[in-house]
Amino acid sequence: MVTDGPVLVLNQNYEPMSVCSVRRAVILQLLGKAEVVETYDGQRVHAINFSLPRPSVVRLSWYINVPYKRILLTRKNIIRRDGHVCQYCGDAKGTMTVDHVIPKRLGGSDTWENLVCACARCNNKKGDRSPEEAGMRLARTPRRPNQVTFIQRFIGVSDDRWKPYLFLA
Repeated sequence: MVTDGPVLVLNQNYEPMSVCSVRRAVILQLLGKAEVVETYDGQRVHAINFSLPRPSVVRLSWYINVPYKRILLTRKNIIRRDGHVCQYCGDAKGTMTVDHVIPKRLGGSDTWENLVCACARCNNKKGDRSPEEAGMRLARTPRRPNQVTFIQRFIGVSDDRWKPYLFLA
C-alpha cells in the first residue's frame, strides 16, 4: 500500500484541521470516520484485497470541537512566519536572527507580536532600541499565526487541490 505523502484533513464543516499521512487517511476512511473529498488523479492505494483512490483531502464524518491550537513560539517558527525575509530591509539573503521589536529593557516580551525576523545587519543597526529610536520601520506588523496560516506557510501546500480549502484559490 502506498502510504507516503501528505493528506489535508478537514473538519465536518470543511475547516482545515491538520495534515496526516495517506495511510492514516485510508484508515480513517475504512473505519467510516472520514470521507475522501479530493483524490490524486489516477493514483490508487493497493492492499491485498482491495484498491482505493489515493486521497489528497479527507473530511471527517463528525464535527470535532478543537480547542485553539497553540503554535509553539520558537526562533524557527518566527523565521518561518516571516518567510526568511528581514522585516526591516526586506533582504532574504544570509543568516536571519530574531529581533525584539520593543526591547526587553523597554518592557518588550517574548511574544509573537513582539518578535520579528531580521538580518544580522539590521539587528545590529537597531541594537537595543525601539524601531522609532533607530529610525527603522517594520515591513508589516507581527501577528500570531492561526491554524490555517500554519498549514499554508509552515507545512506548505503540497497539492493544488488543497488551495480552495486553505483559502488560497
